[in-house]
Amino acid sequence: MAIVKMKRMRLIAMAEDREEMLRLLQRMGCVEISEAALDEENADPDRLEALQRLREHLTRPDTQRLTAAREEQSMSERALAVLKRAAPEKGGLLSPKPRLGEEELFDQSAAQAAQAAAEEIVGADRRIHAILSEQAKAEAQKTLLAPWRTLDLPLETESTDQVTVQMGTLPANVSFAQAEGAALAEGSLIQLTLVSADREQQYCLLICHSGESEGVLEALKGAGWSRANLRDWSGTAEENIIRLDRQMEALARERAALEEKLAGMGECRPGLKRLADRLALEVNREESRERTLDTSQTFFLEGWVPSERWPELVQALAPYPCAYETEDPTPEEYPEVPVQLKNNWLTRPLNMVTEMYSLPAYGSLDPNPLMAPFFILFYGIMMADMGYGLVMMLASAVVLSKKKPTGTMRHFFGLLGLCGVSTFVMGAVTGGFFGDFLTQLAKLINPESTFALPALFTPLDNTLQILVGAMCLGVVQILTGMAISFVKKLRDGQVMDAIWEEVTWWVVFAGLALAILGVTNLVLIAGGVMVLVGSGWNAKGFGKVTAVFGSLYNHVTGYFGDILSYSRLMALMLAGSVIAQVFNTLGAIPGNIVIFVIVSLAGNTLNFALNLLGCYVHDLRLQCLEYFNKFYQDGGRPFRPLNFNTKYYDVVK
Repeated sequence: MAIVKMKRMRLIAMAEDREEMLRLLQRMGCVEISEAALDEENADPDRLEALQRLREHLTRPDTQRLTAAREEQSMSERALAVLKRAAPEKGGLLSPKPRLGEEELFDQSAAQAAQAAAEEIVGADRRIHAILSEQAKAEAQKTLLAPWRTLDLPLETESTDQVTVQMGTLPANVSFAQAEGAALAEGSLIQLTLVSADREQQYCLLICHSGESEGVLEALKGAGWSRANLRDWSGTAEENIIRLDRQMEALARERAALEEKLAGMGECRPGLKRLADRLALEVNREESRERTLDTSQTFFLEGWVPSERWPELVQALAPYPCAYETEDPTPEEYPEVPVQLKNNWLTRPLNMVTEMYSLPAYGSLDPNPLMAPFFILFYGIMMADMGYGLVMMLASAVVLSKKKPTGTMRHFFGLLGLCGVSTFVMGAVTGGFFGDFLTQLAKLINPESTFALPALFTPLDNTLQILVGAMCLGVVQILTGMAISFVKKLRDGQVMDAIWEEVTWWVVFAGLALAILGVTNLVLIAGGVMVLVGSGWNAKGFGKVTAVFGSLYNHVTGYFGDILSYSRLMALMLAGSVIAQVFNTLGAIPGNIVIFVIVSLAGNTLNFALNLLGCYVHDLRLQCLEYFNKFYQDGGRPFRPLNFNTKYYDVVK
């Protein structure tokens, strides 16, 4: 239950062995490969000159393989997305990821077959999208031609030297007769024909003598005439619409055939998933390869490895002609060192909380074992219901046993189960089972019933006692945080800081308790003296005065605010209990057991969902703000080794 010690590793090996060695490191999953660089800043003059000469011969690997791997992975993922839509997979919600042997994952013939299937699926999908685009274009063309469908005149008909032929539109609110009259006023050799009309426009054909066309068109433009753009068409509108209908029918048949083909390619899904996982691993390897440095014959690799895994790695590297060295990071390098937490079954689920806040800085404390008892207890206090606890434990057990999740999801359901145990215990203490569900049910069955679950105290009857108890728990956690800070400062050699910061206020707290109990005031007086002396022990002159007042203000208001913040334990316990009882009471009003069960189930489901999130958020706040600020040093970055990180299969190494 600590932060794993890391070593910086540097390795030089033959370039011809790089691919095989990267596969080895990926299989072992214990090395995070960082950007390789020559340490010229800390080198002595002789070594610096050698490094500068060496740098002239070093190059970075090309990126073509990485680009190709990413493109192939993208295609496989797209093919799976197409199959998900075209041939949905039937699988259980809690089905775990299937297991797959490493040899099967890297089977070249299977990968080639899957790659061909991916190209076929993606090609068919692209053609379907092209068909949809062509169908939309054809539909738009039909809409354009529809008003001219009754016109028995080829659309490509052009004007001659003697006759002007033009198709155009008039606004629907313009009288056709008036527009025709305005045109006839400009000449006698004119014919304006109304082809069709809709709510917006009137579609017309104008034929007139060329000598009169200029005046006629001017008159029509005054009425809103606009020339129709149909010059790219040949044949009548009816002929073109028939052609478009045939084209759309052919496209629809082709699309249906492609969709049927895709619907029948569901059996390609397992192979595509294997290919996607294989390519994901290849992308990871290529990304790591890009971080190395090359010479004509060798490559240079730099990274981080857990100290406990180093002997195993040395043994694995023995068959390869290579040179390597390791060193422990210096305190100045701690910000660069990745962080890996090592916890047991009880504290491991708290990784979810720690990672959500921030990982601890390398060289500091692992907060999980220090936080786990408080987080789990506080969650149970706020939820405090046996029914809700049973649901949480059952959900955790089912998902962990059936789904077998990994990573954050595993941490979540592990934490859900632990908090469920705490919730059930606190529910037994307060006598809550979906609120007062059993009590109300007993009264519906027998109005004379006085059945009630036994309870040491209840949120409604013992609110003040619960509030005091919540604040007492807050004091315990704050004192625990101060104790951790005290030990940490002693370990770092900050003895005076530990005495004047933590010990001083412990004396003050003890003095307050003894004074309130009427035992003695001497301890409180001693604590006050220590505050006056210790607040400005390292200040000079007038700074001592300001340091004393600043310390008093910050500590008194800070501790008071922190302790008061723990009242949320009582508030959420009370709120959850009251809401559950309200829904149970509403369900019991009609006096029907079936209605009662339905209303109570719906209300308790809503209450459970709200409390599940609300209790987590408030519990997280207590840990991160009231507890962590006493000792926690954040800022660590997660350890991300080259590993078998797969999406669809669990690879058996």
